[in-house]
Amino acid sequence: MVTTPQGPFPRIRQTVLDAVDSRGLAEFYRLLYGMQYRPGDEPPADGSPDDDGWLVLSGGGATLAFQKVEHLERSTWPEDTVPQQLHLDTTVPDVEELERQKERALQLGARIILDRTDDPEEPLYVFADPEGHPLCIFVGE
Repeated sequence: MVTTPQGPFPRIRQTVLDAVDSRGLAEFYRLLYGMQYRPGDEPPADGSPDDDGWLVLSGGGATLAFQKVEHLERSTWPEDTVPQQLHLDTTVPDVEELERQKERALQLGARIILDRTDDPEEPLYVFADPEGHPLCIFVGE
């Protein structure tokens, strides 16, 4: 709980993303953001498939959790047929790093859904992760 003069408030613990392939999506974000699994959530050491319905990653001041679902309607953003409902905003210090991270995201399975790198005030890419969730990487603080 966070206590202020206005009273106690709940504390945000983590952001949860639904995924048909929770392990695959967790691996995407683990590699993209350099996060670590919560003890006990690591992939099986023997390489056998796992069917874990709840996985947690932490690092860089954030915690992401992945919840297995049977079906996930992919966002159609920027069209509004299926809204994005939630997206992650992440920043890099300059355009050179933005381009480096773009290549990493694409290699990990993201796809670009908006390229706004020509914006002189806030160059950015909006990607869809492997399950279709939008995420932004932009130059900023």
